[in-house]
Amino acid sequence: MKLSVLIPVYNEEKTLDLIFAKVLELEKSPLIDELEVIAVDDCSKDNSLNLLKKYKSGGKIKLFHHENNQGKGAAVRTAMANATGDYVVFQDADLEYDPQDLLKMLGYAVKNDADVLYGSRFLGKKTSPLGKFHYFVNAGLTTLSNLLTGLKLTDMETCYKMFKGGILKEINIEEDRFGIEPEITAKVAKLCSVKDLKIDEMPISYNPRKSDEGKKIGAKDGLRAVYIILKYGFFG
Repeated sequence: MKLSVLIPVYNEEKTLDLIFAKVLELEKSPLIDELEVIAVDDCSKDNSLNLLKKYKSGGKIKLFHHENNQGKGAAVRTAMANATGDYVVFQDADLEYDPQDLLKMLGYAVKNDADVLYGSRFLGKKTSPLGKFHYFVNAGLTTLSNLLTGLKLTDMETCYKMFKGGILKEINIEEDRFGIEPEITAKVAKLCSVKDLKIDEMPISYNPRKSDEGKKIGAKDGLRAVYIILKYGFFG
């Protein structure tokens, strides 16, 4: 089983070494025959690119670099075009998500023959790790997305989205920023409907960071998400 982990990076020098140590640790799992780690530096202004070059020179990762900052969606698009795994998953470069959950997701996807698997930060939890405000924003966006896609997700905005390799090749990602989450969800829903593919969801852990710790998504991205849900939900 070959797993491709796609990591968009923008100004994450403080967390890169730890997150890559955690991701590269996955290769020791008997579930994975080959681990393909693809990092895309989106024109970082800090020391992120130099740190990434260290991993590339050691043969640990594939590295791509944007000469101009384009956004998370653009970085993911570059990584997607170069992924060759049997399963492909997204991984943020901060420490909000635990890469060990990717092994649980991979095992679940294989056992249940899931074509697409979302890692939910809320499923099976009595309290939200996001706090009340962000929880209600996320819940509102997910509910709106569900209404237009016909899905029954609890966390549309999650970073952890895992796909069988060939599926991503059929999805044309157009959004350059954080709007890729609702865009991918809308397009995956339509693809699953046409091809009778199985989309599923399972709980994952989550440790949110604050804006003063480097979190980049903001209120404008939430408003943009509403527009994107409506755009791709109605018009494809």
